[in-house]
Amino acid sequence: MDINSFNLKEINLSILKLNKVSFYLSISISLFCVIVFIIMAFMFLDLNGEEIFKFSIFSFLSILIFSYIFLFYRFESLVIIRLNEIYKKLLPTSSSYEIKKPSDIDLFTNNLKKINSDKNLEIEMLKNQENYRKEFIGNIAHELKTPLFTIQGYILTLLDGGVTDKEIIKKYLKRTSKGVERLTYVVKDLDLITKFESGMANLELKTFDIVFTIKNVFEQLEMRAKKNNITLKINDEYFEPIYVYADEERIQQVITNLIINSLKYGVDRGVTEVSIDSLKKGKILIRISDNGEGIEQKHLPRLFERFYRVEKTRNRTLGGSGLGLSIVKHIIDAHNEKIFVESQTNIGSEFSFTLPKGDKTQLIQE
Repeated sequence: MDINSFNLKEINLSILKLNKVSFYLSISISLFCVIVFIIMAFMFLDLNGEEIFKFSIFSFLSILIFSYIFLFYRFESLVIIRLNEIYKKLLPTSSSYEIKKPSDIDLFTNNLKKINSDKNLEIEMLKNQENYRKEFIGNIAHELKTPLFTIQGYILTLLDGGVTDKEIIKKYLKRTSKGVERLTYVVKDLDLITKFESGMANLELKTFDIVFTIKNVFEQLEMRAKKNNITLKINDEYFEPIYVYADEERIQQVITNLIINSLKYGVDRGVTEVSIDSLKKGKILIRISDNGEGIEQKHLPRLFERFYRVEKTRNRTLGGSGLGLSIVKHIIDAHNEKIFVESQTNIGSEFSFTLPKGDKTQLIQE
């Protein structure tokens, strides 16, 4: 950095900030020059003591001021050069920022604090991801291990030849089939989530009647609801179609998963209700609510994570892959829409998500 690059105002402001190194060096230089002058004056100049004293004081102050100014800015220039070297190492190569004047050092300090904060946040995120990875691997190992061991146990028993009763063999084969079915659920759901996360899953967007889709899901789950003694109902009689623009098959999967989840944790003689609300900006809100067991507030932030279970032991006895809600979240995210959940223990839960309204004229064209 060139000293001449500073204007007078910058010099006046900077000089007020005392630099101890420059100041002590300036005093040393001034004293050395004054001592040399005094010696030369006594040896070669015909001056009296008073004149030598006055001239020494004047020389000392003059040399002190000029040497301090020179050293101050040379020292500052060296510091700025070193700071720029540090800055280039810390910042991405694409950054063109450079410290050019003393006032930039404050900005440099703030940027360093921001970099430090960002790095700490990055480290914290990496730690969380590592913990999530460990938990995920543990969960998937457990999900696959249970049915695999069940299948292995029954097959080894049958291969051993100790069981000859046809009824028992049939029972063992049915249990083996259920284990295979459970494995198939887990693998298919994991494959679907992987496709959504990698962007490989394509949505077939079209206009369709969401009321018809909901009623279709009700028909499919009617027997299951009766078995659990839970009533499925729509909150209103929708005589006119309500059109949305989305992937019909995926949205049907979302509604099915949410209602199945409601049936699993519903209460005897409970009610699962679906309602459709019109929102502003061309959106509709689909709400699926129940009066079941409800979910504690501490579980809500992690509810859509893969294999996350509120009550691990009881959840596994109810079946499923443990990926239903995670799939729901991925499908809604793929539509660039939002999903919400509200719940209170012993009162019930409500899952809701938004969809864009469909155009009836577009349906005719399709």
